[in-house]
Amino acid sequence: MLLREPGRPLQAATVPDPVPEPGQLLLQVSACGVCRTDLHLRDGEIEPGRLPLILGHQIVARTEDGRRVGVPWLGFADGTCRYCATGRENLCVAARFTGRDIDGGFAQLTVADERFCLALPEELSDEQAAPLLCGGLIGWRALSMCGDATRLGMYGFGSAAHQICQVAVHQGREVYAFTRPGDAGTQAFARSLGAAWAGGSDAEPPAQLDAALIFAPAGALVPAALRAVAPGGTVVCAGIHMSDIPSFPYELLWHERTLRSVANLTRADGRELLTLAPAVPIRTTVTTYPLQEAERALDDLRAGRFDGAAVLVP
Repeated sequence: MLLREPGRPLQAATVPDPVPEPGQLLLQVSACGVCRTDLHLRDGEIEPGRLPLILGHQIVARTEDGRRVGVPWLGFADGTCRYCATGRENLCVAARFTGRDIDGGFAQLTVADERFCLALPEELSDEQAAPLLCGGLIGWRALSMCGDATRLGMYGFGSAAHQICQVAVHQGREVYAFTRPGDAGTQAFARSLGAAWAGGSDAEPPAQLDAALIFAPAGALVPAALRAVAPGGTVVCAGIHMSDIPSFPYELLWHERTLRSVANLTRADGRELLTLAPAVPIRTTVTTYPLQEAERALDDLRAGRFDGAAVLVP
């Protein structure tokens, strides 16, 4: 499914089979998660690395010799820049990203750098594993920035939040889920996964938060989250794209509150979460779509028509 022009629907196309370069694997795609970043690329909110482009960066696939691997968003880092040298390959100056700079998994075949492929737990099916490879990993990195925060807010309860809610509950934290105002269905979904409270993003939680994760790409949630966290608390913006953050009074940031962002992920993040996932266990709620219906999956994601994550299958 090709993105030929941002802002236009994906188009089904037959293209030549990809040919792996040295160090790359030729992969038969078994499942590919649909991420909000794919939607941002499709809608022109994030600039693609090239066009035409095959989206998709939550890939579960099999190698020519039958191994099952996961292909995440980070598809290449140079290993030599000052960020890579200090364990921050997610900020690599030469980084290339699956489904943005490198053709991704909205296809039957793809190629990937073997060094950036991740081993997957046998306990998880292809469809269950796919959303872990971005929603789960970004959520895990964001959660790690909250330290030992006990009361944890999550703004936007989609793919990432519904996975990381399960991790946070497993760790003994209290989760407060914020959804679109009036979205009783998603609020019930959050409570079913262990959230202690769920309400609209315009509501005040019953207790001050120690930290908040913002997964929804709405800048207006930043001052709302700062109002909700206690002195010394942390607000983490966990998306790759967000609408403009409105002006807010310094008082909301005062008292040593911290506001920070998450950028991409590292392979270490992947290994940590994929080791932990079976122990929790993380159960991703998945709606599957045939590959040819990728555009419908993106439209449903945009409209919030499903809980959890969408996954394309061949």
